[in-house]
Amino acid sequence: MKKSVIVISLGGSLIIPDKIDLRFLKEFKKTILKNKKKYKFVIVCGGGSIARKYISALKDSKTSKELQNFSGISATRMNARFMNYFFNIDPKHGIPHTMKKLKKYIKKQDIIFCGALEYKPKQTSDSTAAEIAKYFKGIFINLTNVKGLYTKNPKIHKNAKFIPKISWEEFHKMANKNKFHPGQHFVLDQTASRIILKNKIKTYIIGKNMKSLNNFLNNKKFVGTSIQG
Repeated sequence: MKKSVIVISLGGSLIIPDKIDLRFLKEFKKTILKNKKKYKFVIVCGGGSIARKYISALKDSKTSKELQNFSGISATRMNARFMNYFFNIDPKHGIPHTMKKLKKYIKKQDIIFCGALEYKPKQTSDSTAAEIAKYFKGIFINLTNVKGLYTKNPKIHKNAKFIPKISWEEFHKMANKNKFHPGQHFVLDQTASRIILKNKIKTYIIGKNMKSLNNFLNNKKFVGTSIQG
């Protein structure tokens, strides 16, 4: 039986919030390995604090937004290489930088890590993941450091309300309330939400509790947000 593809956008804030979160990464690794008999995983790594530090320094030195974006892409690829090593994946091929390479890798591998692919303006690792989910007709999971989608940032606003389910259209409206900027903090970027809406991609936002991810992968009740029709 052909395995379905699960595309995971792994937030950089989960890999390296400040120091590398080894406890979380061990749980993440255990969860993915436990489920690889059923699925193929493409895991797109975000840039996190490393990307934001690069971007902030370039912004302060009046460097163009295009080059700020390039520095963010470099950080996502560095995090992806680290995750490759963490999973003991043979590093001889490196990580895919293009969709063409990714298509080639997925024929032989059950787990693939990558960062952002080709450079596109106003894009983050989330929209890269959405493009990959669109291509493989897979499910898109955004793993982040909050348990799902809220009416506003729960780390700043105590009265933020959790949203367990939302339509593609309503989510797209929420994503577009904020103007795009490199290193932004919203759970999914505007380009990703547009790809998800246009292609009707089943999307889920799940926090760092790996029990929720494992439950989802095994069709059990999970804590998170469902984005679909």
